[in-house]
Amino acid sequence: MHNPITKQAIDFGKSREAKFRLELHDTLKKHRKTALRLGHLSSDVQWAIKPAKVRDLLNARLKFEELTEDDVMLDTRQKGVDMRIGVDVSSLVFKRQVDQIVLIAGDADFVPAAKQARREGIDFVLDPMWRPIPAGLEEHIDGLRSTCPKVRKQPVVVEGSVSPQI
Repeated sequence: MHNPITKQAIDFGKSREAKFRLELHDTLKKHRKTALRLGHLSSDVQWAIKPAKVRDLLNARLKFEELTEDDVMLDTRQKGVDMRIGVDVSSLVFKRQVDQIVLIAGDADFVPAAKQARREGIDFVLDPMWRPIPAGLEEHIDGLRSTCPKVRKQPVVVEGSVSPQI
């Protein structure tokens, strides 16, 4: 794709994040008793101005001409993952193949799957990786725990002073 500000071509597949995620997915696929469900990106991909910059534009603290390449981001949506996980949960529950399901997510779309598992006597534990979850989801799980190390944001040095990272 091309950055809308600089018009420079960007190959997202070569980014550090893309390499990290591919390596992570490959590692997870090899773990025993672990299912990785990958969706696909929606074809409706757009560039968006970051919310803080939109506020600055609306409050006249920034002019459109002053936007930089770092002020925009690619707005993507992953499709198909929630449905695949829901079908997996149903299959595992109705075939009585598990006693416990640990779901690493935090999306309210998983309420029906969690409810179904619990109704069938399956212990349903959610790991939202330290992220907040909707109240409706918390109501339908048996346990909530984040097992990965909690990431602490590093302070950012701004013009010679240290301020919290936003």
